[in-house]
Amino acid sequence: MSLLPPFIAPTAYQDPKAALAQVQRLYQQAIDHLRQAMQRFVAGETFTDRVRACYPFVRLQTDTVLRSDLQDASLLSYGFVAGPGRYESTLTRPDLYAHYYLEQFELLVRNHGVTLEVGVSHHPIPVHFSFAEHDHLEGELSPERRQLMRDVFDLPDLSSMDDGIANGTWSPGPGQPLPLSLFTAPRVDYSLHRLRHYTGTRPDHFQNFVLFTNYQFYIDEFVRLGHAAMADPHSDFEAFVEPGNVVTRAHGRSPLPEDALGAPPPRLPQMPAYHLQRADRSGITMVNIGVGPANAKNITDHIAVLRPHAWLMLGHCAGLRNSQQLGDYVLAHGYVREDHVLDEELPLWVPIPALAEIQRALQEAVADVTQCSGADLKRIMRTGTVASTDNRNWELLPDNTPQRRFSQSRAVALDMESATIAANGFRFRVPYGTLLCVSDKPLHGEIKLPGMANHFYRERVDQHLRIGMRALELLRGQGIAQLHSRKLRSFAEVAFQ
Repeated sequence: MSLLPPFIAPTAYQDPKAALAQVQRLYQQAIDHLRQAMQRFVAGETFTDRVRACYPFVRLQTDTVLRSDLQDASLLSYGFVAGPGRYESTLTRPDLYAHYYLEQFELLVRNHGVTLEVGVSHHPIPVHFSFAEHDHLEGELSPERRQLMRDVFDLPDLSSMDDGIANGTWSPGPGQPLPLSLFTAPRVDYSLHRLRHYTGTRPDHFQNFVLFTNYQFYIDEFVRLGHAAMADPHSDFEAFVEPGNVVTRAHGRSPLPEDALGAPPPRLPQMPAYHLQRADRSGITMVNIGVGPANAKNITDHIAVLRPHAWLMLGHCAGLRNSQQLGDYVLAHGYVREDHVLDEELPLWVPIPALAEIQRALQEAVADVTQCSGADLKRIMRTGTVASTDNRNWELLPDNTPQRRFSQSRAVALDMESATIAANGFRFRVPYGTLLCVSDKPLHGEIKLPGMANHFYRERVDQHLRIGMRALELLRGQGIAQLHSRKLRSFAEVAFQ
């Protein structure tokens, strides 16, 4: 037997706002049920029945491949199902995803003329995912009581959190509905909790345009620019958030009550995140991912559930051509993937294409910030293939085999993260791009030396960061309809963006 919330039968809606409101009601009822039971459990109450609450779902049925809104059909790469059938997905955190869910619901109703059925699924909400932001109830339990939790509550089940849908390897069982979303609700909740741990900030602070870097110098400059924006009375950013959920409000804006809960952490998290926020979430998030493809995969695995509109890598690279100079930029138009961290999820034979919208924005941003054009622009920025390796000391391998492969691939630059970030963008349908800065040329005897490196960083970090931010501003300005490319969608694609 299970102790469940009161049963609410599935309900059909033609109004997307009403459907979203019902999702919110069902989710809140489930969360309240689990939180109240958990409080009683912490207080020492004994439960004879298992406590359970399940995620809400949205479902639709369509009998035709035709779409009602042909204008949208020609513009958007999402918002419609692949063909006739029954489609369903579990949903979570309708507070955080309210705008996102509403847009998906509206597009489905508009494109297919269907009703949306909202109800309670059979997929349990793990009790850990029901805790409020500042709940730490487990810390009050004895080891014996914590062990007993698994007999009373549902704990996270990794079998419901794989990425088979995103990877294109999932197939439905007999009578099973097709998915509407790349991610199940437990997979989303898992990543939201991981984001808190790795970045030191709440998921609701993240913005829809993301910069990744592997150098603290860039973060220091982003923090300086963030605080400058907050002091500027003409800035269209409304807040700047740092690890520990430390919020600085823009000039003339009063603090919100939850701002008082933020506090600088005693030490920075593994991959600290900083958020320059706009009211519509179209601001800029920047994350220091550290060094290596494992970190790059880890953070993009989790940020992907937030469904950002674009992410860009800004980092340093080894220049592989003698004609390159320290400080030159490399705009990646292809990738050699020797990072190995995604080989199981995304086979090496899958090409990772350059996205025209991203490439144009990055090139225009370089021109805007450097004030270079024509031959002068080509002199400081090279477009070419970037190789990413998981071996930081690739130069020391015998027989020069990496050098031979990089030469055969026509690579112009080498780093450890860019191919991973681009490949995960491709895998999760998040528009991606890479602009690197040449910091050394190991094949040509120009290695990083302390004095040289310090001069290089002072000269280039500010300009490089402003180029990345300018590129995101250009992408935001052109609208997301063009940004979400069909290149990232399969022929049997889920409907949600």
